[in-house]
Amino acid sequence: LRTAVQLTPRRWLNLQEYQSKKIMADHGVTVQRFFVADSANGALEAAQRLKAKEIVLKAQILAGGRGKGIFNSGLKGGVHLTKDPKTVEQLAKQMIGYNLSTKQTPKDGVTVKKVMVAEALDISRETYFAILMDRACNGPVMVGSPQGGVDIEEVAVTSPELIFKEEIDIFEGIKDHQALQMAKNLGFQGPLQQQAADQIKKLYNLFLKIDAIQVEVNPFGETPEGQVVCFDAKINFDDNAEFRQREIFAMDDKSENEPIENEAAKYDLKYIGLDGNIACFVNGAGLAMATCDIISLNGGKPANFLDLGGGVKEAQVYQAFKLLTADPKVEAILVNIFGGIVNCAIIANGITKACQELELKVPLVVRLEGTNVQEAQRILSESGLPITSANDLEDAAKKAVASVAKK
Repeated sequence: LRTAVQLTPRRWLNLQEYQSKKIMADHGVTVQRFFVADSANGALEAAQRLKAKEIVLKAQILAGGRGKGIFNSGLKGGVHLTKDPKTVEQLAKQMIGYNLSTKQTPKDGVTVKKVMVAEALDISRETYFAILMDRACNGPVMVGSPQGGVDIEEVAVTSPELIFKEEIDIFEGIKDHQALQMAKNLGFQGPLQQQAADQIKKLYNLFLKIDAIQVEVNPFGETPEGQVVCFDAKINFDDNAEFRQREIFAMDDKSENEPIENEAAKYDLKYIGLDGNIACFVNGAGLAMATCDIISLNGGKPANFLDLGGGVKEAQVYQAFKLLTADPKVEAILVNIFGGIVNCAIIANGITKACQELELKVPLVVRLEGTNVQEAQRILSESGLPITSANDLEDAAKKAVASVAKK
């Protein structure tokens, strides 16, 4: 008995900072006290409720470099420190509803809909701590460094002796002596050592409970008052555990995606927009990147790639063409399907139906290889549609680039 496996492409789950911090706080990990607000008045109330000596206001978007970002309201910086709740309100007025542009956002920036109002804490020392699933060790590994708050990759190159690793037996869990040894390696001393070890154990329990593949805390710091705090964290999740982590996955904020990405996701398609004029319709991310590269090598520019994945249905092919033809910058479409799991005849039927119903106006180059390819080629050739067939990827790229050049 053979069971068909459906492979569905998914975008990785990406949480806002306040969502990650709430998950950590819920699992007993020490984070700064904070509230979330979606209006300037709400930010003022949050600042007053905190009763903190100093307040940090942070714009919440799914991009790094917020501190150096610029709002289209004229405000500079997505992170601000103040002691006055009234200032929080004034700053929030220039953040909420405005676009914040950083090194990691599109040119026009991303609209800020929420701000985090948190207690600002002094950091007397910064360390780095992470737990991740490591294939080489067949399980979880702790990684730590007394050098935190900086780019850890740089530390690994310049001072490898300051990177400490410790494997954890997935069946036995983290041992007290392992957590304590890591706390020592991170440079915590006196009563802070035990406190750091307790935080490390709580972070490991969180890692397991939420099906994370990585929990990275940078900085994992200590305050002058003698408290160990997780100041910033990045959590990556195992998408295959979505059925067990419904509450967490329900937090997924898709509002920052391009509308076309969300539309594609409805049909289990993965869409990545680029700035060229030749659309790529493929199955598999690796093939998508190779297709984009070979178009570029032949003097063309990819407009996007649309990844069909493995479990293909005719309706998906139709929807894919609908999305691609709706993009005004697309001047040609290159279909490049190669696979055993994908039935080429289903692709061919979907292509012919889409071309007829959508009255395709741009050149279409098709390269199919794999299961049922002869039947697929017959369907395309007997369709009477102006479809250019290609023998291989190089041939397909040349024909797609030439079709745009003719125009």
